[in-house]
Amino acid sequence: MLDDRAKTLAQGKNFAALTTLLPSGQPMTQVMWVDANDEHLLINTEVGRQKFANIRHDPRVTVTVIDADNPYHYVEVRGRVQDSVTGPVARQHIDDLSHKYTGAPYANPIQTERVVLHIAAERVRANG
Repeated sequence: MLDDRAKTLAQGKNFAALTTLLPSGQPMTQVMWVDANDEHLLINTEVGRQKFANIRHDPRVTVTVIDADNPYHYVEVRGRVQDSVTGPVARQHIDDLSHKYTGAPYANPIQTERVVLHIAAERVRANG
């Protein structure tokens, strides 16, 4: 079961910082749209992106979800990508996220296949 604080912030219109590890061990962070279900944080990306290659090499990640109304209220989730889903489910998920954040379907060109990353929390720290 995902921590309620993380779930609530991730299901809101709040941005997240996703940190993955490059093959060299250096961290890499991107600002991302985020979502959650009862068990996992959900991040949607493409299989051709560096962050996905990083996760295939090392599934450990940190996701910090920041409250859009109060940036001093945030939750940091350290965990692992436990599963990933591609195909129509991932394509629908990016449209759902786009509606949440922009009010419209996803408009950016898709270069490779979409994938939803299911992140299992191992440690949660909240502020605010």
